[in-house]
Amino acid sequence: MYKADLSRLKSCMRRAEAGGELTVGFFGGSITQGSLAAKHENCYAYRVFRWWEKTFPRAVFHYVNGGIGGTTSHYGVSRAVTDLLMYQPDFVVVDFSVNDQPDEFFQETYEGLIRKILAWPSNPAVLLLNNVFYDTGQNAQEFHNQVGAWYRLPYVSIKDTVWQRMKAGKLTRREITPDGLHPNDQGHALVAEEITAYLEQVKLCMNEDEPGSCLIPAMTENAYENARRLTIREICPKLFGFRADTEEKTGHLDHFKNGWIGKRPGDRIVFDVEASCIAIQYRKTIHRPASKAEAILDGDWEHPVLLDGNFDEDWGDCLYLEPVLHHGRAGRHTVEIRMLPDKDENAGPFYLMALIVA
Repeated sequence: MYKADLSRLKSCMRRAEAGGELTVGFFGGSITQGSLAAKHENCYAYRVFRWWEKTFPRAVFHYVNGGIGGTTSHYGVSRAVTDLLMYQPDFVVVDFSVNDQPDEFFQETYEGLIRKILAWPSNPAVLLLNNVFYDTGQNAQEFHNQVGAWYRLPYVSIKDTVWQRMKAGKLTRREITPDGLHPNDQGHALVAEEITAYLEQVKLCMNEDEPGSCLIPAMTENAYENARRLTIREICPKLFGFRADTEEKTGHLDHFKNGWIGKRPGDRIVFDVEASCIAIQYRKTIHRPASKAEAILDGDWEHPVLLDGNFDEDWGDCLYLEPVLHHGRAGRHTVEIRMLPDKDENAGPFYLMALIVA
């Protein structure tokens, strides 16, 4: 257990106590978005926001929820500016512990996200949150909290608290989650209580000064801190049958907009990008059958990457990310995506959302 650097969080609380104007942000997946709460006001994020309002009544608070279901920190680092940081947050809760895999790849994308938030000019305080699969106890907190320890960030682990109480028989799984992952209203309340209990402890000593720390060198190779998401707004690829989606995006939860659509076998789209890491973001849909495509990096036709638009789960369409280059040669690369023949003539179109490059 490491001693967290609470200087930013204490500064937030002192400004709130003095009647300042602050923005409270939340960034993560479906639990952060509020999945399975009866109404949004019941989700853990809004309950924590309300704690700030009730605890510091002289202050003015703004609420930002950048949660998107089924997404990882790899996507998160590429959208952090548009979905969170442009609102100049003062306090941010980050949770990707049930969407990231417990491995070094996602540890690196997670560190890139954390560094991007910490380096933002609004100097936000960051609290890490580790949600959990209640049936198995699995999450990525071992890898995520190594990043937290490196930067001495405070964290709240639901695996170490609520899940342990459930294992001990003090709670039943049915009481807090219907599907073993997403909390119901009571489950969201328990997550919020763990966070606010931590914040209450910090509030007790918020007037005790402690030296802040500068942003230290990265723990991993940190290739993803400056990741960019390229849609029709940022790049103009060569189109050979694919067409740009002309429908306007209305918000960060209006997912399948600003991309490209392929409908016929042989349709192609070609990107020329500067990067050492490249991933293709496309829609996997529950509305099967869906079309398939293949991606070819730098003309390597002997090793195509399959992009299958069929999603084998039933909770909704997935914003799928397929890495095609990781820690590769830095420089110009071509990515060609070509529609494949389909035995089912009723297969739906292929929706290409973006490239994420770093």
